[in-house]
Amino acid sequence: MRFLFLGDMVGRSGRTAVFQKLPGLISDLKLDFVVVNGENAAGGFGITEAIFHDTIAAGADVVTTGNHVWDQKDALRFASQEERFLRPANFPNGTPGRGAGLYMAKNGARVLVANIMGTVFMHPELGDPFQAGERELAACPLGEQADAVIIDFHAEATSEKVCFGHFVDGRASVVVGTHTHQPTADYQILSGGTGYMSDAGMCGDYDSSLGMDKEEPLNRFLSKVPKGRMEAASGPATICGVGVEISDRTGLAEKIAPLRLGPRLEETIPSFWR
Repeated sequence: MRFLFLGDMVGRSGRTAVFQKLPGLISDLKLDFVVVNGENAAGGFGITEAIFHDTIAAGADVVTTGNHVWDQKDALRFASQEERFLRPANFPNGTPGRGAGLYMAKNGARVLVANIMGTVFMHPELGDPFQAGERELAACPLGEQADAVIIDFHAEATSEKVCFGHFVDGRASVVVGTHTHQPTADYQILSGGTGYMSDAGMCGDYDSSLGMDKEEPLNRFLSKVPKGRMEAASGPATICGVGVEISDRTGLAEKIAPLRLGPRLEETIPSFWR
């Protein structure tokens, strides 16, 4: 199975780049399944229902989120109505929406996608992410109810991300980190067969501070006094993510490599898809 994950879309620039490039990538690379993190798509803060539908229309099979999921009020309404919209699974019971779902890929594979949020340096009040991962894997095990298992681990600390990857190694096809918006170089297949990358990076303007116009973040570092609200950077966006070849026989990763397309970072497409 050919799987593509795209990191956090940031603002109009990021989502426009995804909407323009994703359909061609799906066609040219013959992708079977695509997940896009959309939690920063609306001006850098949250996602609206219209943007969610546009992301699905562009070819995403599932849209994941993270700590900004509720920044746009209508997300609280449509989260429970859209099966292909995920919020972190370790939110408290009764939170709108779902943290995982089972979906059908273009090649007929049954794909479990789980969205889990870390707690180190983020939201310690959330449920334990490791217990949440164990719960989702027990409910839909790889090789039984699921032919592939994809986990978006939305977290700040790389140590927490790495340990979670090892925790589910051999039981998940892929663990991809999101949230920090900087693509990491540690893409690898863990010893048990799980594809792993600490952060997929963002889909946004890299002439920025993590996708936000750099003037206000820089001002806050220098003066410690806010002058205004953060605004998403509006320059040309680079889309970043990771491509994975998942075995149809075992459901584990066979190949993994980054994908970057745009003006700011060195462009690359997984060599096994060229």
